[in-house]
Amino acid sequence: MSRAWSRMGAVLATACLLFTSLTPQRAAALEPFTGYLMAHFTGESANGEQIYLAHSDDGLRWTDLNNGQLVLRSTVGTRGVRDPALVRSPAGDRYWIVATDLRIAGGTSWGDAANRGSTSLVVWESRDLVTWSAPWLINVAGGISGAGNAWAPEAIHNPATGDYVLYWATNSPRNGVTKHRIWYVRTSDFRTFTAPQLYIERGGGQGLIDTQIIDVPTGVGGYRYYRASADGHITIEAANAILGSWTTLGNLSHMGISNGTGGGNVVEGPMWARFNDRDEWALWLDQFATGRGYMPITSANLGSTQNFRTRSDYGMGASRKRHGSILNLTAAEEGRVLGRWGGTVPVNRIQSYNFQDRYVRHVNLDVRIDANVSPAQDAQFRLVPGLASASGHVSFASVNFPGYYLRHYGFDFVLAPDDGTATFAGDATFRQVAGLAGSSWTSFQSYSHPDRHIRHSGYLLRLDPITDTQGRADATFRVTS
Repeated sequence: MSRAWSRMGAVLATACLLFTSLTPQRAAALEPFTGYLMAHFTGESANGEQIYLAHSDDGLRWTDLNNGQLVLRSTVGTRGVRDPALVRSPAGDRYWIVATDLRIAGGTSWGDAANRGSTSLVVWESRDLVTWSAPWLINVAGGISGAGNAWAPEAIHNPATGDYVLYWATNSPRNGVTKHRIWYVRTSDFRTFTAPQLYIERGGGQGLIDTQIIDVPTGVGGYRYYRASADGHITIEAANAILGSWTTLGNLSHMGISNGTGGGNVVEGPMWARFNDRDEWALWLDQFATGRGYMPITSANLGSTQNFRTRSDYGMGASRKRHGSILNLTAAEEGRVLGRWGGTVPVNRIQSYNFQDRYVRHVNLDVRIDANVSPAQDAQFRLVPGLASASGHVSFASVNFPGYYLRHYGFDFVLAPDDGTATFAGDATFRQVAGLAGSSWTSFQSYSHPDRHIRHSGYLLRLDPITDTQGRADATFRVTS
């Protein structure tokens, strides 16, 4: 659960934990791995607590996908998500994203979120990593007495039982002490699940929220599974069975790395990944105390914490990346992901045909045409594949309000965040056609009301039927760089 715990003081005197399985089963059907996909959120901004994706060729240098805009928006629960975990089935034919149901940007305090927050997790499902279901909630912590929340989920396939062990942290009283502990359920479909069971508890008042677990089928270092937990330190443990006994290997204090407040490099949100071309592992750590974001340390033998070394040859892309997870991609998976969200869509302005000193812009979420737009980004958009139909259609994505699009509402135009509904997608999608007043220019026909086009009237944008010469001029624009 990425957050600045130093600001919470006595409200939450706990450390961090999330569990993840990041190395998939090395079945022949999943070979070869050629790239890496990171799911993450970006922070407590208006759209920061949603699902973002990044891609890497080498596991160290990351590029934001979808031009840095969100990929999935939660429309359930608190309508915000944090700490997304990517899960792949052993056969590589199904994928899930499981995330914390929490939106601090909506005005929720950390105390309320921890003690009176959602006890559910948010789940999406996909068959191909690019087409995702609508999200749903699973109330995994509802059966825990006094549960105040359900944070930082992750799941790992358990070959011993043929299903998934789903982990998360819940703040609840137990034996007279209220703190975060790790609980688990078993599930085969991320819809139905067993009763919650206690999985990890530290002594005294020490809580846990962020841990990730990695599967090392080759047994390098002597164990099958390794986990890194933020529990005041970054503690590394190992086991040969997911639900078996875990051995503490040590922590990263010798590297000046901790999860506490006693100086050094204070981090949280440990995130594992194996390099595709060698037996070497990266453990990414979020330097939340200084706001520098993730840094990697790497090891070729996880059997001892003394084997880790720091790296400087990495890059995190343009957006801030908060607590997430990394999935190794096959060539086929990488092709699909980059085909859908890769590449760079240029920034454009939309110039009026009959008022050529004026451009489409948003101001206070209303949409109009103006000259001398300030700030300039208010008149900058990316024409991305249409939300309702990518074939021959476009949507206007705001540059300075990521996740916001131009849409018609009551035939007026507004700049609004994508709420994930089919209605929004239809109202924000348009077909580019030859300009109604000049064929070298462009007009935009509504997807949801094909008898209407975008036009300005009194400098305000509207969606109207076009029936006369004035209307054709008002409905004609040029897409410029």
